[in-house]
Amino acid sequence: MVQNPAFLDSETKLGKELKNTHKAWKQAIAEPGQEFSSTPLPVLEGTIPEYLRGTLYRIGPGRLSRGGIQVGHWFDGDGAILRVHFGDDGATALYRYVQTKGYQHEVAAGKLLYGNYGMIAPGRFWNHFLRPLKNVANTAVIALPDKLLALWEGGKPHALDLETLETQGIDSLGALKGGLTYSAHPKRDPQTGEIFNFGVTGKFKGCLNLYKSDSTGKILVSKAFSLDWLPLVHDFVLAGEYLIFFIPPVKVHGLPVGLGLRSYGNSMTWEPKSGTQILVFDKQTLSLVSRSETEGFFLWHFGNGYVDENGMVMIDFAGYEDFNINQRLKELPTGELKTPTKSGLWQLILNPKTGKVKAVEKGYNHLAEFPMVSPLEIGQKWRYTYFLGFGKGTNTTEEFFNAIARIDYKTDSLTIADLGENRYPLEPTYAANPINPQSGWLLTIVYDGNNHTSEVWIFDSEHLDDEPVCKLELPSVIPLGFHGIWKGN
Repeated sequence: MVQNPAFLDSETKLGKELKNTHKAWKQAIAEPGQEFSSTPLPVLEGTIPEYLRGTLYRIGPGRLSRGGIQVGHWFDGDGAILRVHFGDDGATALYRYVQTKGYQHEVAAGKLLYGNYGMIAPGRFWNHFLRPLKNVANTAVIALPDKLLALWEGGKPHALDLETLETQGIDSLGALKGGLTYSAHPKRDPQTGEIFNFGVTGKFKGCLNLYKSDSTGKILVSKAFSLDWLPLVHDFVLAGEYLIFFIPPVKVHGLPVGLGLRSYGNSMTWEPKSGTQILVFDKQTLSLVSRSETEGFFLWHFGNGYVDENGMVMIDFAGYEDFNINQRLKELPTGELKTPTKSGLWQLILNPKTGKVKAVEKGYNHLAEFPMVSPLEIGQKWRYTYFLGFGKGTNTTEEFFNAIARIDYKTDSLTIADLGENRYPLEPTYAANPINPQSGWLLTIVYDGNNHTSEVWIFDSEHLDDEPVCKLELPSVIPLGFHGIWKGN
């Protein structure tokens, strides 16, 4: 890792310039995703790699309206899961909605009934009190030995069958009592198999609940830590022996939410003068190691972190100068993005024992999101961070992500995968090569707005700027979604 990489704000390594696109992405969310049963996938181009054997799971909001009424935010859509299995006979896919109670009630009613992150419950005023927020189970998944968990940070996980995606119900993981929540970005230690996660609770001031689980997902240790305000915290980073949280200066005002006057997403204020708090915890004991503060910024997602030979922690993440991204994601279900926002793949270096920040480097300032690394490198020194970005010449205000990018920290270089006009990838998922774990493949779902189809694209992770090694056709359009995971055989 480097402190001042040569790719910072570089315009010379952005890859081929894309043609102007026509906001074709909006057609991917214009209609609800249609479930389909297990279906063989025809190969459109190339061949499936010989050693790619296992299952890709991807989740996101499958529908953004019901009964002619649109949800209030991209985060409010009902969760649906795509399962793509690669075996000796080729690839098959299955797509199903998570059968939450709220989803089933709204199917029966034919209309929206519940409030969520970006909307209050429709109808009469007392509905806001009588109906809890709907657990949409739409944000991320984690594959355990005997089940798949669909995660939504405002509540508890839903367990599903790994093969059929049949919903089995709410899973407390042995310790999620009462109003405790389980966030959407658990981290699995690749060396021990232990799983770490958190949940934020509270009405006026926040409480950070930390969880340490075994490899089956069962929570073994939990601790609670009081926060200065009720924040919006979506992710954390595992770095060596530490769990590190950035608490951005987004403050949720619980009173209007409690009175049913506003949704969570509309009850937040951006207060950058409060600064971003940094909390460092020991991952084994879940005890606080240090607490500090730095400049105010926002983030949804971390890439990775590790402890260097001097005991300093290096972290990369998709950082924002402001909170305009919340308004932008509120606009997304309408099909019209109007609010400009800027993010980059930032690096932060800190002393974990004191919390003191040594440096913040702000790179690739062309709107970067969904950073990820090989699961085998989580919490350790790594070379590549992959993320979604834009091709050169794209109108980033009106367009959805149309390129996959890779930062190489060894050569300080940036590689862009040009998908072509009107094609939109989802967050890439890394699948390690079992024969050579230092290499692997990137799998993504691409919406092709030229012919209104969705496809599975497989890239050689070492040659991201080459053509995909394989493209497979999906039976129907998969709406734009959030996160995925690879489970090898």
